[in-house]
Amino acid sequence: MGLNISQIIPKREISLEDLSNRKLAVDASQMLYQFLSSIRQPDGTPLMDSNENITSHLMGISTRIPNLIENNLKLAFVFDGKPPLLKIQEQEQREHRKQLAEEKLEKAKEEGDEESMLKYSKQSTRLSFKMTDEAKELIKAFGLPIIQAPSEAEAQCSFLAEKNDVYAVVSSDFDSLLYSATRLIKNLTASKKRKIRNVYVSINPEMIELSQVLKELEINQDQLIILAILVGTDYNSGIKGIGPKNALKLVKKYNNFDRLFSELNPDFDWKKIYATFKSMPVMKNYQLKWSEPDEEKIRKILVDDHDFNEERVDKMLEKLTKKEKRQRGLSSFLKP
Repeated sequence: MGLNISQIIPKREISLEDLSNRKLAVDASQMLYQFLSSIRQPDGTPLMDSNENITSHLMGISTRIPNLIENNLKLAFVFDGKPPLLKIQEQEQREHRKQLAEEKLEKAKEEGDEESMLKYSKQSTRLSFKMTDEAKELIKAFGLPIIQAPSEAEAQCSFLAEKNDVYAVVSSDFDSLLYSATRLIKNLTASKKRKIRNVYVSINPEMIELSQVLKELEINQDQLIILAILVGTDYNSGIKGIGPKNALKLVKKYNNFDRLFSELNPDFDWKKIYATFKSMPVMKNYQLKWSEPDEEKIRKILVDDHDFNEERVDKMLEKLTKKEKRQRGLSSFLKP
């Protein structure tokens, strides 16, 4: 779902050059959903190989990730583990919404309504265990490190950033700020252009710094978490009628959170949600090690197993291997 607080969060556009030689922790599951949702045929059909296996996620990795590597970004990918108990109910609600979207999708197909087919196919997107395993295999073949989080990937990414093992967290959601991520980068793995009201607009990476967020909003980290709970998180649906601006006013007005929620009388236990954010388990014994791409493995996965165009894959690998050769010996200069 993602945390809907964009309108009150200070952010600034950056370029890939601003991130040159930086180590970045990517919320992998969120990125894969992004690929599965956006890389589709005009009628919403995902890309598939000759065996009708979905390949949109592999296309996203094989086209957008090499471009970032070529621009000297050092990416580490963090995958979700077991979801917190509070998230299971929200996931059930999401699944129900996907099923409703699938019903509307079938109706749109019968009517030949491509615009609606695209809309509802995106809303019914699912990331399977098989897709996740395929993504891990391809990412490793690119020589990029993978961390399997014990629970939420965003919390693990944020831990890496807090420890200064990476410069920032890469995600399209704001949730990592609730786990004290020092820096968040949005739109890094997204398409460079997005269609909004039938007009294509340029999409550039954005930097959000937690210290600046707290300073400009004039709140502390605990108040930011409470603000999120009021608006709605992955663990609750929020309180009807309260958006980001009203939530900000409320957390500033009430120093006592018990009193705030007793007056609002929500249908959830805010203390359990707050505790979930504050005590999310993370892996502390991890390794971040980059290596050269395994060209044969990449070819096997993309060309042999999933029918990718061999010439295009070879061109991508040629660029990557040249880049690797130029970068050898420079690892000691990498910034976290």
